[in-house]
Amino acid sequence: MSFISEFKEFAVKGNVVDLAVGVIIGGAFGKIVDSLVNDMIMPLIGKVVGGLDFSNYYIALSNQQAGLPLADAKKLGAVFAYGNFMTVALNFAILAFVIFLMIKQINRIKNETPAAPAAPAATPEDIVLLREIRDNLKK
Repeated sequence: MSFISEFKEFAVKGNVVDLAVGVIIGGAFGKIVDSLVNDMIMPLIGKVVGGLDFSNYYIALSNQQAGLPLADAKKLGAVFAYGNFMTVALNFAILAFVIFLMIKQINRIKNETPAAPAAPAATPEDIVLLREIRDNLKK
Protein backbone atom coordinates (compact mmCIF):
# COMPACT_ATOMS: atom_id res chain seq x y z
CA MET A 1 0.00 0.00 0.00
CA SER A 2 1.49 3.33 -1.03
CA PHE A 3 1.96 6.27 1.30
CA ILE A 4 -0.67 8.36 -0.47
CA SER A 5 -3.30 5.62 -0.39
CA GLU A 6 -2.60 5.02 3.32
CA PHE A 7 -2.99 8.73 4.01
CA LYS A 8 -6.22 8.85 1.97
CA GLU A 9 -7.64 5.91 3.94
CA PHE A 10 -6.67 7.60 7.22
CA ALA A 11 -8.06 11.02 6.24
CA VAL A 12 -11.49 9.78 5.19
CA LYS A 13 -12.12 7.66 8.26
CA GLY A 14 -15.12 8.80 10.27
CA ASN A 15 -13.12 9.60 13.39
CA VAL A 16 -10.83 12.06 11.61
CA VAL A 17 -13.74 13.86 9.97
CA ASP A 18 -15.65 13.97 13.27
CA LEU A 19 -12.58 15.38 15.00
CA ALA A 20 -12.19 18.08 12.34
CA VAL A 21 -15.84 19.10 12.67
CA GLY A 22 -15.49 19.16 16.46
CA VAL A 23 -12.43 21.40 16.32
CA ILE A 24 -14.12 23.85 13.95
CA ILE A 25 -17.30 24.03 16.02
CA GLY A 26 -15.25 24.24 19.22
CA GLY A 27 -13.30 27.20 17.86
CA ALA A 28 -16.49 29.02 16.94
CA PHE A 29 -18.08 28.19 20.29
CA GLY A 30 -14.95 29.42 22.06
CA LYS A 31 -15.34 32.78 20.34
CA ILE A 32 -18.95 32.98 21.54
CA VAL A 33 -17.91 32.26 25.12
CA ASP A 34 -15.02 34.73 24.84
CA SER A 35 -17.43 37.43 23.71
CA LEU A 36 -19.86 36.54 26.52
CA VAL A 37 -17.14 36.91 29.12
CA ASN A 38 -15.40 39.99 27.67
CA ASP A 39 -18.49 41.90 26.56
CA MET A 40 -21.10 40.96 29.15
CA ILE A 41 -19.72 39.38 32.33
CA MET A 42 -16.42 41.20 32.87
CA PRO A 43 -17.97 44.69 32.48
CA LEU A 44 -20.44 43.78 35.23
CA ILE A 45 -17.61 42.54 37.45
CA GLY A 46 -15.65 45.70 36.63
CA LYS A 47 -18.64 47.82 37.65
CA VAL A 48 -18.86 45.98 40.98
CA VAL A 49 -15.15 46.44 41.74
CA GLY A 50 -15.01 50.13 40.88
CA GLY A 51 -15.85 50.71 37.25
CA LEU A 52 -12.43 49.85 35.83
CA ASP A 53 -11.71 47.58 32.89
CA PHE A 54 -10.93 44.32 34.66
CA SER A 55 -8.68 43.04 31.86
CA ASN A 56 -6.34 46.02 32.45
CA TYR A 57 -5.50 45.03 36.02
CA TYR A 58 -1.78 44.35 36.28
CA ILE A 59 1.28 44.83 38.45
CA ALA A 60 4.15 46.67 36.75
CA LEU A 61 7.44 44.78 36.92
CA SER A 62 9.60 47.23 34.96
CA ASN A 63 8.83 50.48 36.80
CA GLN A 64 6.10 51.53 34.35
CA GLN A 65 4.03 54.57 35.18
CA ALA A 66 0.89 53.71 37.15
CA GLY A 67 -2.46 53.86 35.37
CA LEU A 68 -1.33 52.97 31.87
CA PRO A 69 -3.49 50.62 29.80
CA LEU A 70 -2.17 47.06 29.76
CA ALA A 71 -1.06 47.21 26.12
CA ASP A 72 1.00 50.35 26.75
CA ALA A 73 2.52 48.93 29.92
CA LYS A 74 3.55 45.76 28.06
CA LYS A 75 5.34 47.88 25.46
CA LEU A 76 7.42 49.46 28.25
CA GLY A 77 8.40 46.17 29.90
CA ALA A 78 7.23 43.12 31.80
CA VAL A 79 3.90 43.16 33.63
CA PHE A 80 2.06 40.70 35.86
CA ALA A 81 -1.34 40.79 34.07
CA TYR A 82 -3.55 39.09 36.65
CA GLY A 83 -6.75 40.72 35.35
CA ASN A 84 -6.27 39.29 31.88
CA PHE A 85 -5.49 35.88 33.39
CA MET A 86 -8.66 35.99 35.47
CA THR A 87 -10.67 36.82 32.35
CA VAL A 88 -9.21 33.84 30.49
CA ALA A 89 -9.76 31.58 33.52
CA LEU A 90 -13.40 32.67 33.66
CA ASN A 91 -13.68 31.93 29.92
CA PHE A 92 -12.40 28.42 30.57
CA ALA A 93 -14.72 27.84 33.53
CA ILE A 94 -17.79 28.91 31.55
CA LEU A 95 -16.77 26.87 28.51
CA ALA A 96 -16.11 23.78 30.64
CA PHE A 97 -19.47 24.18 32.41
CA VAL A 98 -21.39 24.55 29.14
CA ILE A 99 -19.65 21.51 27.64
CA PHE A 100 -20.45 19.56 30.82
CA LEU A 101 -24.13 20.47 30.47
CA MET A 102 -24.12 19.49 26.79
CA ILE A 103 -22.51 16.11 27.48
CA LYS A 104 -24.92 15.51 30.36
CA GLN A 105 -27.90 16.19 28.06
CA ILE A 106 -26.49 13.98 25.30
CA ASN A 107 -26.03 11.13 27.78
CA ARG A 108 -29.57 11.66 29.10
CA ILE A 109 -30.98 11.50 25.59
CA LYS A 110 -28.98 8.36 24.82
CA ASN A 111 -30.30 6.67 27.97
CA GLU A 112 -33.93 7.68 27.29
CA THR A 113 -34.20 6.17 23.83
CA PRO A 114 -35.31 2.57 24.32
CA ALA A 115 -33.45 -0.05 22.41
CA ALA A 116 -35.46 -1.56 19.58
CA PRO A 117 -36.67 -5.04 20.48
CA ALA A 118 -34.63 -7.70 18.80
CA ALA A 119 -36.45 -9.45 16.00
CA PRO A 120 -37.10 -13.10 16.78
CA ALA A 121 -34.84 -15.49 14.95
CA ALA A 122 -36.37 -17.10 11.90
CA THR A 123 -37.49 -20.66 12.48
CA PRO A 124 -35.49 -23.14 10.38
CA GLU A 125 -37.38 -24.66 7.44
CA ASP A 126 -37.07 -28.24 8.67
CA ILE A 127 -38.74 -27.30 11.97
CA VAL A 128 -41.58 -25.61 10.08
CA LEU A 129 -42.07 -28.75 7.97
CA LEU A 130 -42.06 -31.00 11.05
CA ARG A 131 -44.70 -28.77 12.70
CA GLU A 132 -46.90 -28.99 9.59
CA ILE A 133 -46.58 -32.79 9.58
CA ARG A 134 -47.44 -32.90 13.29
CA ASP A 135 -50.48 -30.67 12.79
CA ASN A 136 -51.68 -32.77 9.84
CA LEU A 137 -51.31 -35.97 11.86
CA LYS A 138 -53.39 -34.48 14.68
CA LYS A 139 -56.22 -33.75 12.23
